[in-house]
Amino acid sequence: MDLQLTGKRAIVTGASRGIGLAVADGLATEGVDVALVARGEEALAAAAERVRRHGTTVLPCPADTRDDDAVRALVDRVAGTLGGVDILVNAAARPASAGPVPPLGELTDDDLRIEVETKVLGYLRCARAAAPHMVAAGWGRIINVSGLNAVRTGSLVGSVRNVAVAAMTANLADELGPAGITVTVVHPGITVTERRAQAIAEQAAREGRPAEEVERELAAGTSTGRLVTAAEVADVVTFLASPRSSGITGDAVAVGGGTRGVIRY
Repeated sequence: MDLQLTGKRAIVTGASRGIGLAVADGLATEGVDVALVARGEEALAAAAERVRRHGTTVLPCPADTRDDDAVRALVDRVAGTLGGVDILVNAAARPASAGPVPPLGELTDDDLRIEVETKVLGYLRCARAAAPHMVAAGWGRIINVSGLNAVRTGSLVGSVRNVAVAAMTANLADELGPAGITVTVVHPGITVTERRAQAIAEQAAREGRPAEEVERELAAGTSTGRLVTAAEVADVVTFLASPRSSGITGDAVAVGGGTRGVIRY
């Protein structure tokens, strides 16, 4: 299938590693010029070098999505350099497992505030800055990477931030749809990334057992019996970023290998 992406211009946040990097790589494979956004300049430069192997224009853009002025400057720079912005993939956020979730009595305002500031408001800032370029062109794609904590309990802050991203997605889809812009949210499950592999290895070392055993336990709740990879999540995002996905907007797409015992409709 030709995804008709050649020559499109994309911004991918959180692109120095993990799902964000896999998405940037997947888009470049399809002929997209990509601006990679993250806070760490060294990691960002290495990521950009990797993505350049596909032969498209790759623009490393250090920026903090918690800063609205920085986001607006970033989008202006990308639009000026690449000639426009067709695609925005929001993936700049801490992973759900970045730290233990405290019980209610120990939960502070900042435990939630830091998540909302980065994942919800950060996504909103990027969409707000990029949307006018898409509206002017009469076409665009916004994909928000959220997570399956939106549909299950176990992490209060994870669920709240991910539900908020899904709600924002549906509202933006209604507003921007008449201008030819679709907005979707992708919910990865536990995903194999560099950080996940390190976390599994550390847990295995603490518990004195093989890393493969820890990974099998994590995968036991999936229908496929294995964890999805960042590249598999990126494949779905790349399709949603394409003109071929025009019939999908405002909706959530789960990419977690299936959840055993759960029916969603």
